[in-house]
Amino acid sequence: MSTLPFNFTKPILTSLPLPARGKRTYYKDAQVKGLILDTRSSGTKSFYVYKKIDGRPERILLGTFPDITIEQARQQARIKIGQIATGRNPQEEARRIRSEITFGELFEEYMTRHSRPFKKSWRYDEEEVPRHLTPWYRRRLSAIKRTDVQRLHEKLRVEIGLYQANSILKRARSIFNKAIEWGWEGTNPTVGIKFYKERSRDRFVQPHEMPCLLRALEEEANETAKDYFWLLLLTGVRKTNLLQMRWEEINWAWREWRIPDTKNGDPVTIPLSERAITILQRRSDSTISNWVFPQQADPSKHFGDPHSAWRRILERATLHLWRQSPKLTAWLERAERLAPPAYLSSISVFKSVTQRAEKESIKLPTSCPLPPKRSQSKVEV
Repeated sequence: MSTLPFNFTKPILTSLPLPARGKRTYYKDAQVKGLILDTRSSGTKSFYVYKKIDGRPERILLGTFPDITIEQARQQARIKIGQIATGRNPQEEARRIRSEITFGELFEEYMTRHSRPFKKSWRYDEEEVPRHLTPWYRRRLSAIKRTDVQRLHEKLRVEIGLYQANSILKRARSIFNKAIEWGWEGTNPTVGIKFYKERSRDRFVQPHEMPCLLRALEEEANETAKDYFWLLLLTGVRKTNLLQMRWEEINWAWREWRIPDTKNGDPVTIPLSERAITILQRRSDSTISNWVFPQQADPSKHFGDPHSAWRRILERATLHLWRQSPKLTAWLERAERLAPPAYLSSISVFKSVTQRAEKESIKLPTSCPLPPKRSQSKVEV
């Protein structure tokens, strides 16, 4: 290392001679004691803080010249030296971060140690987290900042809605909390991010709307989704209970369905109507899965995402309802004729119609509620 410190300036550092091949030379800054420049035969010049910590010499990398300026290097050096003076070891912290697990590794541990053993909704963790948080999988926990979470929360609100965005934020918060509980010394980056305000979903189908809803339900092309929503209407059970319905839980002789584990922890027996039995018998003849509503791609898992089908049904029902209005009939016929040829599905027609209404300042009735949290005997939608 150079024995005499000198004042680092850009012209001087730029003109420093390179050491012989395989060698390196160190230079000391005269302004900040402990700031050094490491020059290598390859031409790389790197700023370091050189200090003894607990009696052992440590070199803490600050950055390469000229990627960071001399003043930036001095500022960072003062910060590191101040940390060392208070008993902290920035180098040790850097080593800990390098050895820290990634978010993907934490999620696997979360599923194994907490979600699958203790959460009834563990399948939603298994499906939703990989779907929306995969970009974090290879990142160290300390590298995920509050701004990253905030941006993701805002992005999800636009792409999948505020309810799902809030749900993903809750899952991420739970995962980081478990990391802290298990010994991680970082800070939960989700703390301080506010959930979007959710409306109370107390919209019920009115008597004049029911025929339109049932007609739209019968027109649903996804047979699994159609049967699922019919059974929601016929049984009034919670969405999750019906998604996890198994054939072994049905007593055909007594026409009953015994839910072994409800939200409050008690089993419940649900009587099955004639229409419900007919739907179940038809499904039992066409599936070999243990689930009454299996996934098409993987029958070992149950159906998990009815939201898109429910929205299709609601929008189709809303179109049927609007067509019954004498004031809207002629305008709707024209708007549907003008829909682009690619708009073949009802949800696309609905989008085209609502966009045209906004463009032409046509006020359409508000009759397209959001998907339900749970089904009730009043047919909550």
